[in-house]
Amino acid sequence: MMLQLRMPSSSPVSSPNPRLFCFRDSSSSPEPSLRGRRPLSTRKTSRVSLARAPHGRAPLRCRQPEYFDQQQRFAAPASSDGSTTSFSRSGGGTTSTRVFVGHSIYKGKAALTVEPRSPEFTSLDSGAYKLSREGFVLLQFAPAAGTRVYDWSRKQVFSLSVTEIGNLIALGPRDSCEFFHDPFKGKSDEGKVRKVLKVEPLPDGSGHFFNLSVQNKLMNLDESIYIPVTKAEYTVLISAFNFILPYLLGWHAYANSIKPNDPNRANSANSRYGGDFEWSR
Repeated sequence: MMLQLRMPSSSPVSSPNPRLFCFRDSSSSPEPSLRGRRPLSTRKTSRVSLARAPHGRAPLRCRQPEYFDQQQRFAAPASSDGSTTSFSRSGGGTTSTRVFVGHSIYKGKAALTVEPRSPEFTSLDSGAYKLSREGFVLLQFAPAAGTRVYDWSRKQVFSLSVTEIGNLIALGPRDSCEFFHDPFKGKSDEGKVRKVLKVEPLPDGSGHFFNLSVQNKLMNLDESIYIPVTKAEYTVLISAFNFILPYLLGWHAYANSIKPNDPNRANSANSRYGGDFEWSR
């Protein structure tokens, strides 16, 4: 007797009720009944139900409720500030509140935390949205206050723009770069706060120095915090930068708004932007 193992093609992988079907080959001689046969051995938490399918096929459906109980139990993990993320079990995506992520590097004299900040959009009268401000990556430097203890009340921050992130991505093992920020540029307090971030190679070539110097005349502050970043740690940063960069530009929102089956969008694109295509000239 031949057995065919089939998984329904219409069921997505993320379906909450995956089923395993075992059908006997219709070309073989059907057996009159399953009586007198040894029952299938399953785990205690599994339920087995037998039902007669059309054309003499007997499907075997196995369910494992303990798996789905775990999925439901861990469906809404809580963050440190109490915010949660809930996942849709119907396969329609995720619904979340606020999600906080970051990556930290701890060394003897300082700690560095890297966190992305999302872009901002402005709604238009047409109902569409336009990017009003690109996202950025926030660097937070905290000096050490003891062994594995850092004084975050004295932290200094530096916001990396998408162009500055590109400079760090393109930085070679022996290259260096320098960024200058004036938070009050174009305002009455321009020049009173000066921030300089230098990224230089370590003398032995094992990584880079991140050195942030802050001169704040408003608070009579002059401080410099530096931290060495190894090749492995720098590789992690660059990988994260490469991943998040399109999101900082807001391109993910545009990609999500594309509907190739929308005829109105296609007609609008042809009439409004058709003359701007290079190949149409």
